[in-house]
Amino acid sequence: MEEQKKISIKLTVNGKDHVVEVKPHWTLLDVIRDQIGLTGTKYGCGTGECGACTVLMDGKPAPSCLVLAAQAEGKQIFTIEGLSDGDKLHPLQKAFIEHGAIQCGYCIPGMILSAKALLDRNSNPTEEEVRYAIDGNLCRCTGYVKQVKAILAAAEVMKKQKK
Repeated sequence: MEEQKKISIKLTVNGKDHVVEVKPHWTLLDVIRDQIGLTGTKYGCGTGECGACTVLMDGKPAPSCLVLAAQAEGKQIFTIEGLSDGDKLHPLQKAFIEHGAIQCGYCIPGMILSAKALLDRNSNPTEEEVRYAIDGNLCRCTGYVKQVKAILAAAEVMKKQKK
């Protein structure tokens, strides 16, 4: 069997350009973790069902395990590492900590990014809208109550910050 050749692509991740050599079948998840070195994005199911690998692509949640790296070229990719500003946590990160919404933490990066996408388009979501936004993020440790409260609390903080 013939060895697949690598292709050179440019990915913009958290506002920074990365030129990487990839094989055509490599996923965005693999490249983010293994080549760019951002390990906050987690491998979960590999089928796009669990949400652990969620990143924002052009502002929308995307399962990075299902996106080929080459398909992400020219898109703005945002990972959990891009959320904080140095040591200053984003309101969503703070709220998850303050509300005890983090247990094992495996699902949290994807869940926070799904919540960010919601709050970016709707600064005043209802509980139902929050639950719908994180519906694709499976958490085996909790019943989602603390995560929903954290997201609603972050929404309030973010509204005050905009004023």
